[in-house]
Amino acid sequence: FPGWRGAALAGNIEALYASIQEDGDVLKRIDEVEFVDTPLHIAAAAGHTDFVMEMMNLKPSFAKKLNQHGFSSLHLALQNGHKETVLRLLEINKDLVRVKGKKGYTPLHYVTREGNLDLLAKFLEDCPECIFDVTIQNETAFHIAVENNRLAALRVLSKMLKKTDCCQYVVNRKDKYGNTALHRAAAKSYPQMLKLLLACKADKNVTNQAGLTALDVARGQVNNRESINILGVCSFPGVSALYKLRQLIVKLLTKASAEIFQDMDSISSEDRNTLLVILGLLLTATYQAILSQPGGVWQGEVSATCLSPPSGAPTSTPTPTHPSKSRNMVGTSIMDPGEFLVFYLTVCAVFIVASFLTLGLLKPFPRGFKTALQDLISQSSSPPSNLG
Repeated sequence: FPGWRGAALAGNIEALYASIQEDGDVLKRIDEVEFVDTPLHIAAAAGHTDFVMEMMNLKPSFAKKLNQHGFSSLHLALQNGHKETVLRLLEINKDLVRVKGKKGYTPLHYVTREGNLDLLAKFLEDCPECIFDVTIQNETAFHIAVENNRLAALRVLSKMLKKTDCCQYVVNRKDKYGNTALHRAAAKSYPQMLKLLLACKADKNVTNQAGLTALDVARGQVNNRESINILGVCSFPGVSALYKLRQLIVKLLTKASAEIFQDMDSISSEDRNTLLVILGLLLTATYQAILSQPGGVWQGEVSATCLSPPSGAPTSTPTPTHPSKSRNMVGTSIMDPGEFLVFYLTVCAVFIVASFLTLGLLKPFPRGFKTALQDLISQSSSPPSNLG
């Protein structure tokens, strides 16, 4: 293989420059090809680390190109077991871990599938965002770890995920069939994986496209008693319907909060001050309403003398109040229990929303603060999710 191909195969840097001297645009023409084995690909596959570093200096764009088989240079170095080359490539560009190759597999997905724990931990440490990447079938690294029975890899992924603020989002991500990693672990009867996923806030009430929860899937397997016991704690029929209702409420509230916060930055100072005054009045009124409920509370036992008719009125035998009943009512609201519940929930909701809006209107506030407020509004106003 004369020219640059032979230089890359041999890892000969001098031969590479000899080729460039003969044709100064040789690397430019290679870069213009959409899918091609560049000198970087060839050298990475062969494990010629020094040649790889030289190519990264000359043409760093080669690192994100795919060859005709759908692999990047980092994919090829991994497939051929050249760990040193992999690590040196990461030193130059940590985002190479997120390059998607054939079927959407990133280098993270590859090391997860192969159970390469050292590189898996290194990838997650250098580029934590890579844990969000999915394949063309919408599979996360968690799906891949479960599918290939890589318990140790799942432990590494779980440990990393617990350090992020998006634990539930990643672990509950559905593949193209609507299955989460928990569904797959239940289908394969992997009890230890189920425990790991549940510790990462995996929601066992999530349903797939067939309308089945992970517990439903586990019940359909043979000799799966341990998995059923793990998933079946405190579960009850109808939980899926309640989960769907909660998801719908959260979705509606999230959309509403996004509309509220959308144009907050464009509000004039005068309008901002007016809104703050109104919100301050709402906070004061709702806080006072929570402390002092309409009608007050029962203060003490109602005596027979209190029920006796005034002087001059027709006499009748007063009906004394039952002492135990009166004592049980002391300190409770005079309002009807149903009316009190509606009143209390409404006031609390107004107070919470007014508080978040006030914080959102105040400047300065941390970057991403409004997004966090939107999530808080949605979650705080939705029914409890701990149904099982």
